[in-house]
Amino acid sequence: MNTVNIFNRSHSILIDAPADAVLNYVTNPNSWPEWIAASHEIDSPDRPLVKGDRFREQWHTKSGPAELNWIVTDCEPPHLWIGETATPFIGKIIVRYDVEAVGNQVRFTRSLTNPSRPKPPTQEMIKRIDQEAELSLENIKRNVEAKIRQ
Repeated sequence: MNTVNIFNRSHSILIDAPADAVLNYVTNPNSWPEWIAASHEIDSPDRPLVKGDRFREQWHTKSGPAELNWIVTDCEPPHLWIGETATPFIGKIIVRYDVEAVGNQVRFTRSLTNPSRPKPPTQEMIKRIDQEAELSLENIKRNVEAKIRQ
């Protein structure tokens, strides 16, 4: 029997920066190795990507290496960006970035969806995903705020 497991996870952080500075940073895949531990090599234009753009990422996790071929499926600067890719081991991956004003700051939210995961992640995997996401968001905050202060 083939069971489909939908997996969703979202993580947010407040950043002292304008929305466009945050979205421009995170939507330029060349910045990803600066803040995502699993991202090792990017083949992409060095700019924020928009709907229809494609890029390639070399990814390495505890499961091993993978080549991810991404397409940007939606982009509404400075508030929304969605990219999609797929892997043989967890199927389609959808990443969504939302940036919203909260007083003098912005809330950056990174959401990850696996709409057709072959099996649900273990509690250990979810804990690792959450830890990696927390570190990634702290890296984004530090890097964007440092750029704003320059």
